[in-house]
Amino acid sequence: MIDRFLTYVKQHRLFDKADRILVAVSGGVDSMVLWNLFEESGYNYGVIHCNFQLRGKDSDEDETLVRNRADELGIPLFVRRFDTLEYADASGISIEMAARELRYAWFEEIRSKHAFRYLATAHHLDDLLETFFINLVRKTGIRGLTGFREKSGTLIRPLLFTNRMEIDVWAIEKSIRFRKDATNEETVFQRNFIRHHIIPELEKLNPSFRSNLTGTMENLRRTEEFYITEINRYISRISNKESENPEIFISQLLKLPHPETVLYEWMSRFGFNASTIESLYSNLVKEPGRQYFSKTHRLVTDRNKLIITPIPEEGQQVFYIENNELEIHSPVNLMMERKKASGFAVIRDPAYACLDADKLVFPLVIRKWQTGEYFQPLGMSGFKKISDFYIDEKFSLPEKEETWILYSENKVVWIIGRRIDNRFRITPETKEVLVLRVNV
Repeated sequence: MIDRFLTYVKQHRLFDKADRILVAVSGGVDSMVLWNLFEESGYNYGVIHCNFQLRGKDSDEDETLVRNRADELGIPLFVRRFDTLEYADASGISIEMAARELRYAWFEEIRSKHAFRYLATAHHLDDLLETFFINLVRKTGIRGLTGFREKSGTLIRPLLFTNRMEIDVWAIEKSIRFRKDATNEETVFQRNFIRHHIIPELEKLNPSFRSNLTGTMENLRRTEEFYITEINRYISRISNKESENPEIFISQLLKLPHPETVLYEWMSRFGFNASTIESLYSNLVKEPGRQYFSKTHRLVTDRNKLIITPIPEEGQQVFYIENNELEIHSPVNLMMERKKASGFAVIRDPAYACLDADKLVFPLVIRKWQTGEYFQPLGMSGFKKISDFYIDEKFSLPEKEETWILYSENKVVWIIGRRIDNRFRITPETKEVLVLRVNV
């Protein structure tokens, strides 16, 4: 196993010997074997673990196993607990999707912050085949049938050369400790049903099923590369290159050999789903002015063009504060006062923000936070996601929705009523202080 692992890494140029790799470890057999392979290979790596708090004591024991093993080896370890159920409910998504979003957002944050070049996950060959069938029953295109790759940007999957049975054997041979997730044996979940019922039956029909399907997926990848090249060529031909927003000409689209396919590939890049695209195509030559929406974009049908523009997140009203204003009443009641820094005593009350006036650029902006935004909480040298601050401060969902944020040139200045940004604090060099106070 170790020789095949080293060969696979080298053959696919997953990373260099000198690279620092962040290894995602759940505590299950797959990730614990991946950890063992990194350790035995002498690579420079650290380990990261998520506790989603979905299985009670079992989740905590997974975390304990990972912590103990990292202590034994003296390996850098990053652990975080998530309230996955609350996040899923607040976001209106499935628990599985919530865990995925939380996991990969935090993985990337740690990878970047601590100078790891790549993130390694324990996806293996059986995961690849199961994903094929999951996408197949969801009504997918060619992209969904090609599966995930051994390397995608900063994400690497060094176990795609092997399958679950070989992983289990290696774990036994090396006496690798791991935690068994009981949900993997349940067949009520889609992936587990495919794993325990569909694939074994197909293997009865053809013992070479796994290798044959892997070969088929590789053929589909090559076909996809050609397909995407041609699609991009078509889109380039019908695009309005003079517009700042994505636009295509309807008349030129309809002259193409497969206009509906090109339209799908163009619109899906902006989050539009298949049913929306089908509805648009059926009304393509009807009256202009129709609007179609994805979660992030709006499409408008003009007389001869389709125009896509980004839309603000829900509730993204924007309010401005000019340099000479003393108070505002919307969206919150704020009083503003300028004071000389000499002899000024900072007011340590979350309803007040005492800021270095010279660091502010007017007009200031008040709006709600946007996903992925960071700020530097007062007293901290590093940055934190606003979403993480909300979680750490135990904000309820209504509190998250009702909290407004003050910005200067798109930099967070103050999570109003909660915490100012360290970059705008008063320092010994401050000459003038802007004091803002929330009136309840």
